[in-house]
Amino acid sequence: MKQPVEDEVDARLAGRLAELRGERGWSLGELAERSGVSRSTLSRAERAEISPTAALLNRLCHVYGRTMSRLLSEVEAQTGPVPLVRAGEQGVWEDRASGFVRRSVSPPHPALRGELVEGRLAAGADLAYDRPPVPGLEQHIWVLEGALAVTAQDVEHRLDAGDCLRLRVWGPTRFRCTGDRETRYVLAVVLP
Repeated sequence: MKQPVEDEVDARLAGRLAELRGERGWSLGELAERSGVSRSTLSRAERAEISPTAALLNRLCHVYGRTMSRLLSEVEAQTGPVPLVRAGEQGVWEDRASGFVRRSVSPPHPALRGELVEGRLAAGADLAYDRPPVPGLEQHIWVLEGALAVTAQDVEHRLDAGDCLRLRVWGPTRFRCTGDRETRYVLAVVLP
């Protein structure tokens, strides 16, 4: 029986997380101290026993000094940088626990500083990050459908379809779908 696609992605992601820790020579305990995530959760994520949440991946991206797009592009089967990625080939990752779906729109390339991501939040979804994956990360959030509340530096910004918010992320952020239907938005990310 063929494994579902999301399980394949979770398995490759688990393997990459274990590789990143191994590349640094860290024990699970050291990674737990650096990330604030329990050893048991890290172990289960590295063995693909759990599908990591967006918040967990964000913490690990912070520790490993990479954006979530870069981490997710590392688990996609690619032979090298490509200038074009067709819609059907774009990497999609889902945090089923929070109702968040993330599509990596930009062709992945480790040497480039900007990327585009499509985000979808289910009605009522609330996604909180305790820190940015890279301090000083520039974000442009353009709402395509629905309503979104974005909180950064203790200020809540309410966005409707067509609105765009630009900010630099230094601390916790929160994305909340405030309407009664799904919110779809584009997130442009620029490394400092």
